[in-house]
Parts: sequence; C-alpha cells; structure tokens
Amino acid sequence: MNQGTYPLAASMINQINRLDQISNNLANINTNGFKQEGTTETTFNYYLQRAQENNTSPTKINVVTNNVPKIDSKFINSEMGPIAMTGNTLDFALNNPDTFFKIQNADGDIVYSRDGAFKNLDNFLVDSNGNNVLNADNEPIVIEDNFASQVGVVKIPYTNLDKIGDNTYAIKDANTMEIFENNDNLVVQGAIEKSNVNSVTAMVELIDAHRRFDQSQKAIKSIDELNAGLIDKIGSNTK
Repeated sequence: MNQGTYPLAASMINQINRLDQISNNLANINTNGFKQEGTTETTFNYYLQRAQENNTSPTKINVVTNNVPKIDSKFINSEMGPIAMTGNTLDFALNNPDTFFKIQNADGDIVYSRDGAFKNLDNFLVDSNGNNVLNADNEPIVIEDNFASQVGVVKIPYTNLDKIGDNTYAIKDANTMEIFENNDNLVVQGAIEKSNVNSVTAMVELIDAHRRFDQSQKAIKSIDELNAGLIDKIGSNTK
C-alpha cells in the first residue's frame, strides 16, 4: 500500500468520529441542560514525544506514520444554554455554568446533572427518569412548603467529571467538589436551562466533516489510479 494512504485513511476515520459526535449534539438540541461535546485532533508525533517525556521507549518508529492524524480527546463545552421561564414550580435552572444538581440514580449512586425539569413522584422531587433529587445532606426531597430551598447544589469543574449517557455526570475526585449549604442565588425556580447546542454552528461542522471525509476519499482514489497507471506502464515495458 502507498504510504500516503495511511494519513488519509486515518483522517477519514477521524471525520467519522466527528460525524458521530456532531450528530449526537444535534440529537440533543432539545435536551434540557445538555452540554455539547467536541473532539481534538493531533498526530502520532505528539504521542511519541509524550512517551519520550515519560521515559517510554517506542518499539517501532516510521517517519510516515508519525504524521498520521489521531483523535486526541473529547471535551465538554461548558457554556450555559439559554434560560427559559416556564412558571412551573418544579422546574429549576442553575445560575452558574459549573454548578450541578445532585441525583441518586437507580443503582443508588450520586450523579450530577444540570437538567432541572423535575417532577412529583409520590410527593418526592425526582428527575425525568424518576430518580430522587437530593438536598445538601444527600437526602431525598419531600415536596412541601419551601421545598425549593432544599434542592442541593454543588460546584464541580468539568475536568473532574465523566459523562454518563447524554445528560448526567460522575465525579472523578470528590475532594475537588464544593458543596453549598443552601442554594441562595444559585437556582431560579420556574425556569429551565435549555441545551447549549447551536444548530447553525453544528450544521456547519457537520458539512465540514463530510467535506473533509470526501476530500480524503478522493485523494486515496487518485493515488490508487496513479498506482494502477504505473503498474500498466511497467507491465508494458516488460513485454
């Protein structure tokens, strides 16, 4: 195989991954509190340099494949989505971009979310999946007078979170979490934070990923045609 096809093929794989990511963002454009994700790309040289800094000796180095593009990581866009007033006393929006509600999932674990579209289930405050919303002491909240003041809020940097599904997060290191004793000035009752996905920007990114994929595909086809022509010429000269 012509060595020039390696980076082109890798680029096509990266664009497929981008397409999946962007499509997921668009699919959640109406998901309350959703934060869109993106990807970063680098080359094998970056990983090689990082390995050398860690005193790790690579087993095989190829000058051409060192330039193969690779998806380096995913990141979460932490910008706040627009706040929509609903007038529903069970709806809550967070005022700060790095604060979260505490939710107890079906496994009994505490996870974190910015989706404040809560509901009443047997007089308990729950999320859209029926999971209990917790107070500052990690206790379920009973819907009674002044229940809004009991809604627990914590502050966590996004770099300390792992995404679970599309709209909840698990914390990596609980020592970096700031727990607020009360939610004064931290929440808005009767409002919901919408998704921060910009449909126009996402569509532009989608088109860009399609074009990059198509360009790499055409380049590989051109290399294949050149190789075929070269083989025919060599074959003709040997007759």
